[in-house]
Amino acid sequence: MDVDSLLRSAAALLLLVLGGVWSFPLGQEGERTPACGYESCHVTQPDMLNVHLVPHTHDDVGWLKTVDQYYYGDRNDIQHAGVQYILDSVVDQLLKNPDRRFIYVETAFFYRWWKQQSSGMQQTVKRLVDEGRLEFVNGGWCMSDEATTHYSAVIDQMTMGLRFLNDTFGPCGRPRVAWHIDPFGHAREHASMFAQMGYDGFFLGRLDYQDRKRRRTAREQELLWRASESLTPPMADLFTGILPNGYNPPDGFCWDQSCDDPPIRDDPELEDYNVDDVVRRFLAIAHKQAQVYKTNHIIMTMGSDFQYENANLWYKNLDKLIRYVNAQQARGGRVNALYSTPSCYLQELHRANLSWALKTDDFFPYADAAHDYWTGYFTSRPALKRYERISNGRLQTCNQLEVLGGPISRNGPFGKGDSETMKKAVAVAQHHDAVSGTEKQHVADDYARRLASGWQRCQVLVSNSLAALSGSTAKRIYCDNLNISVCPLTESSKKFSVNVYNPLVRAVIWPVRLPVNGTSYEVSDAEGRSVDCQVVPVSAETQVVRRSRGSAPNELVFQVRAPPLGFNTYSVSLLRDGPPPAPAQRRAPTAIQNQFLRATFDPATGLLSGLSNLETKRTIKLTQNFFWYNASDGNNTRSNQPSGAYIFRPNSSTPFLISPATPVLQEVRQWFAPWVSQVVRLHADSRALELEWTVGPLPIRDNLGKEVITRLDTSIKTAEYFYTDSNGREMLQRKKDFRPTWKLRQSEPIAGNYHPINSRAFIKDDEDQLTVVTDRSQGGASIHNGSLEIMLHRRLLYDDVRGVAEPLNETSSVFPEGLVVRGRLLLSLQRPDGAADAHRPLAQQEVLQPTLSFTDGEPHPNTRLQVRGAEGEGTSDHSRVTVLLTCNDWDPADLRPWSSSVVLRAAGCAAPCCAPAHTDPVGRGLGKLFSTLEVLGVSELNLSANQWKDEMTRLDWTPQMEEKPLLKRPGDPSALEVTLMPMEIRTFLLRVR
Repeated sequence: MDVDSLLRSAAALLLLVLGGVWSFPLGQEGERTPACGYESCHVTQPDMLNVHLVPHTHDDVGWLKTVDQYYYGDRNDIQHAGVQYILDSVVDQLLKNPDRRFIYVETAFFYRWWKQQSSGMQQTVKRLVDEGRLEFVNGGWCMSDEATTHYSAVIDQMTMGLRFLNDTFGPCGRPRVAWHIDPFGHAREHASMFAQMGYDGFFLGRLDYQDRKRRRTAREQELLWRASESLTPPMADLFTGILPNGYNPPDGFCWDQSCDDPPIRDDPELEDYNVDDVVRRFLAIAHKQAQVYKTNHIIMTMGSDFQYENANLWYKNLDKLIRYVNAQQARGGRVNALYSTPSCYLQELHRANLSWALKTDDFFPYADAAHDYWTGYFTSRPALKRYERISNGRLQTCNQLEVLGGPISRNGPFGKGDSETMKKAVAVAQHHDAVSGTEKQHVADDYARRLASGWQRCQVLVSNSLAALSGSTAKRIYCDNLNISVCPLTESSKKFSVNVYNPLVRAVIWPVRLPVNGTSYEVSDAEGRSVDCQVVPVSAETQVVRRSRGSAPNELVFQVRAPPLGFNTYSVSLLRDGPPPAPAQRRAPTAIQNQFLRATFDPATGLLSGLSNLETKRTIKLTQNFFWYNASDGNNTRSNQPSGAYIFRPNSSTPFLISPATPVLQEVRQWFAPWVSQVVRLHADSRALELEWTVGPLPIRDNLGKEVITRLDTSIKTAEYFYTDSNGREMLQRKKDFRPTWKLRQSEPIAGNYHPINSRAFIKDDEDQLTVVTDRSQGGASIHNGSLEIMLHRRLLYDDVRGVAEPLNETSSVFPEGLVVRGRLLLSLQRPDGAADAHRPLAQQEVLQPTLSFTDGEPHPNTRLQVRGAEGEGTSDHSRVTVLLTCNDWDPADLRPWSSSVVLRAAGCAAPCCAPAHTDPVGRGLGKLFSTLEVLGVSELNLSANQWKDEMTRLDWTPQMEEKPLLKRPGDPSALEVTLMPMEIRTFLLRVR
């Protein structure tokens, strides 16, 4: 028997003994033969127009109300919505008629509801699922945003939701279709991930109004999306359907308690009998819809936001609608109405055996009218966007150390810690009204509170794990406000140590800046070697921002090195105390450089004037400045649409310049206005120029909303092209005033050219490529040849009338006059053929940053040793093009003390079109990845870890235009030696000791 078979048999036997439920079915479920999924679909009529009626509810995991308020039905003064009552009512109504169907999406809500049900009710719901009457679609913890989410966080939240469904319902709980009916544009990388998760199809609700018009005419509202330029078709091919009415029911057919449409009155003895009218209107809508789709099957979404709280209203009228419409068949009618689900509808499209239009780009940007581009949310709530990105990185560190530290990490010298709270908080933050920044202010505060609470629990786990690995039980301190130079320990202690944990599979060099009161320090590494360090004064802007939370006048700056999947410890000792040295006024520097880069500045303005790569001997002209667009207030001759949380609509295509002043001090510090400043840094051994910007509070005394950008103008000849990443993964080409799939009529020359930037963007010509790596999701564009602009902050005075009913005007008790945001951009100048080798590791390092912890006094002897998790592999070339995406303890909590399973994801990061030097398959030894673990066996899973990879099957679809296939991937040398193709992500279940 091979390793996989042994592993599966042992796992099944082990869980059988414990009475537990595995995360996906390993055997038969008793004697029952469930008829769920495609087998549970109602019979259709091949010679008729079949109308698939899909009862559903769309339950935002936070938007106008918090997650808790939505679940319990609290704060109905804001919005009447209570998810627990929806599920109660739907289950009750499904039991009354076996023909009825219902789909549910948001596992975060269903998980809560399920935990509160009696065992009897749980068995009832399982029967409904087994019979296909209650079907889960999408199945993630939430319906994620597609513009502002990083692919690693999306995979995690999908895995969490899908695992719960498999744990609870087995194979009948596995969704067959992805369902993103509300996100405001759709990313190609999302489609690629859904395909790799095993979905057969994908349905979306929002589409640019011009694109929809063209597709309706061409009958191309259903298509085959080829979602990767790197992966071999059909690995990332996904059938995609555009729903006919967003996700709402047809006009006149909404029978929820929140609607005003009349019910079906079918007593002919009453004056208001309306059956004939209802049937006539329904048939007219059905025939009209059928004209813009390709088959004799159409779909209608019967539900909307938080509907079915009183499901009887819906089902009573739907029962009548189906009965009376189908009664027309006896009189020659050719329409067949039926209860259905998206998967049943998809099955009928597959049976039609047609070829489908092929799409290779994405669905950004999205506009629902000529002047209404939903591109503002790419940047909305920039502080929350940054906090989410940091939290995702912290979660990966927490997960890794839970595995490396073993059981003591969850219950050790510092108490009980867990990663579950953080997992749920980060998962909820991926929701399309969370990290997107399109929620009400009190809801945004709630998301941030959840992330903070999760990190507190993770800190205990991290401390326990590091104690086990290092042998030191000294109390560890975490300074979460280093971005504003606040850390009570480093400010007060004369001797302390800094522990640096690196979650990457390659060694890193990382700049550390610590607030201190002294003027001279000694820093030594784990081997006792002296480390170069420098004390610089804290900027005036930082002193203002941190208010009363810190008062250190200086920052201690030095660089740390950390091994792959391991840590290093640095000792810091005060040499000289006293007041900070008086800054010497001097002329602005004309250049800063190291052995890799040289940045030049205009002595008259203090602005950047050029950037040189000293290795390739290439130089470009480069100027950078800050501007702000005057946000429209809606009083415009073209349109009354204002800028808001969703929509970006400047009053003019010409932004206002924020005038600069001359920089002073050793670092190149630039002051542009009382509310805009920047520090330009070039660290030793760095191939990237760092621009740390501080923006805010944006002044509004002039009653003008402001949308602040930074713009880089270069000598690069871009020919109106630029490139952005898709969810932090593959890069997409963009062109000004152009869409690949239809002829664009551009009505908003600025907002209509903005695209989401999740982690990086670049401009290039044949000789040079300038890449900008961001520290959060932002919006950006290339409006002028050779330029790249990125929006940093927004403060608006009007609501954009898209439902949130609140202007994007962020204030707090700490910042009553407006939010101040700090961030950084990394600039990399390379030749185009080698640029990806530089910007991909930079982007990875921004997502998976080292975790710093501090201890007071002398470090424990063992903490001065480097603990290498990857036994040096991280220094190879392979580590530059691979990333350890996931390392999670996978066993149930009660099983962990004496057995261990680990889910591991490895991602290939090179792309064939971008990095020719690193496009060959990459081998990795899973058995040698962790020095603290012995790998006993390996089995491969699909991307979302809810199916064995070799058992995953998907429906095949035929594109109208077939392209030349790519090379097939080679096999693995052995079970413990795996091969990664460019841009491939592989997921494995490891049994370890």
